[in-house]
Amino acid sequence: MTGFFSRLLRRLVLAATAGLLLLGVSAQAQTGYTQTRYPIVLVHGLFGFDSALGVDYFYGIPDALRQGGAKVYVAQVSAANSSEVRGEQLLAQVKTILAITGAPKVNLVGHSHGGPTTRYVAGVAPQLVASVTSIGGVNKGSRVADILRGVAPAGSVSETLASGAASALVALINLTSGGSGLPQMPTAALDSLTTAGLADFNRRFPQALPSGCGSGAELVNGVRYYSWTGTKPLTNVLDASDGLLSVLSLVFGEANDGLVSACSSRLGKHLGDYRQNHLDEVNQLLGLRDWFSTDPVTLYRQHANRLKQQGL
Repeated sequence: MTGFFSRLLRRLVLAATAGLLLLGVSAQAQTGYTQTRYPIVLVHGLFGFDSALGVDYFYGIPDALRQGGAKVYVAQVSAANSSEVRGEQLLAQVKTILAITGAPKVNLVGHSHGGPTTRYVAGVAPQLVASVTSIGGVNKGSRVADILRGVAPAGSVSETLASGAASALVALINLTSGGSGLPQMPTAALDSLTTAGLADFNRRFPQALPSGCGSGAELVNGVRYYSWTGTKPLTNVLDASDGLLSVLSLVFGEANDGLVSACSSRLGKHLGDYRQNHLDEVNQLLGLRDWFSTDPVTLYRQHANRLKQQGL
């Protein structure tokens, strides 16, 4: 019996050792999963921020990417201003990041108005950009912005009132996020996000835009372009933002995420439509989402690995 227990103990020790080795291999496999060649720069949308009151705009995403080995920076551009003004702010931050890291290029990832903002940088300085990824990007305008501009035409009393309300919201965002030094102009932001505003922007920066509702060119001027979006405005009844997004979605008459149509979001190689609304695309509010859909954080991690596999 002593020999039996000795053999049993030896087998248990060997099995435990093998298990630990497998866990180690698994951990090593995950290490470097998101370790892109170039730094990743996340760019927020309209009324966005880097972090406010300790809450990331890209909720839980920067840390998840860093844990896999990526160098991640979160830009802070004007919460409300034109694509060009935001683009120039982002360009300055990109140059600073390159100086800090010694990297020759960055991977830009923009949500919502962050889409045109990143496209501006890639258009004026393609030598500094390895890739642009547009997530729920307003690349051909938003029907919601068109309606708001129609209700509040330039120079009207309604525009003054709407601009005042937007400015108050921006002031609150700046107070909680530390972005008070950035110029804000809500009317310029609104004009940039209308169909007419994006048509003008796209005449100057047409890179990777599809002619219809499919994919555009993946590689333009040495920059790779990607996009994905959500197409389900109501995803979680516990999320207070879903009700408003569901109402706004009714103005489109086509697949949308509550603020941007699926077709408007297309840029470069389109990676898919998901059961997400406009805020789910950045894992907001506080991670509340469709429990049966792909985790937004997983999408970012998978995309970082995709960029890594591309040598970016």
